[in-house]
Amino acid sequence: MRIAYFDCFAGISGDMCLGALVAAGADFETLKEELLKLPVTGYRLFYEKKKLDGVAAVDFFVDLGPEKQPARSLPDVERIIGESHLAEEIKAKSRAVFKHLAEAEAAVHGTTPEKVHFHEVGAVDAIIDVVGTVFCLHLLGVEEVYSSPLPLGRGFVQCVHGMLPLPAPAVLELLKGVPVYGVNTEGELVTPTGAALITTLAGAFSPLPEMLVERIGHGAGKNSPQRPNLLRVFIGRLLAEVI
Repeated sequence: MRIAYFDCFAGISGDMCLGALVAAGADFETLKEELLKLPVTGYRLFYEKKKLDGVAAVDFFVDLGPEKQPARSLPDVERIIGESHLAEEIKAKSRAVFKHLAEAEAAVHGTTPEKVHFHEVGAVDAIIDVVGTVFCLHLLGVEEVYSSPLPLGRGFVQCVHGMLPLPAPAVLELLKGVPVYGVNTEGELVTPTGAALITTLAGAFSPLPEMLVERIGHGAGKNSPQRPNLLRVFIGRLLAEVI
């Protein structure tokens, strides 16, 4: 059984997930072609190869141009995914990520998941991040996902609701029951999209399991914390199944 282990020493976000998986061998052109099955337009995908602290990484971009994104609800996002020509497995996992996120937002704002209006995470780039990550894992033959414990920064972040403390309330809601630890870093290390992806897809949060590593990829983040802003993914097989 092939697994993916996300080593989140600098946090996790949707674009970091895509960058790490492309760096680990998920074919970019196949990904672009698959995402055309979504009934959304007005975006451009590209990536850059760069070095952060001497480590080669992929920085993934979803360029939306000047077009303003609408605030979509969970039913809106589910409709977009449901009307696509994606495989049912990809649709189901992608919908599960957004449902998990909507439940967290609803708990924070005292409403129901169906009434939550996604703002930043309802934009096309977040839909691409989620569906793209799910598809890349499928493309790499990953059957189970594992993750390291998650680091949490401090400070504040500006969003549509105003100035929020970090970790953002919805992120904390998503991370209930997940091992986390605080670091002396100003800034958002775990984004809502990153938290929704990893808490929905990962079956366990632990140190690196005994595995035979086949591929390694590094995804670059967009901000500059006081540590290499990279998400590392290991692709391989559990050692007990290889011996």
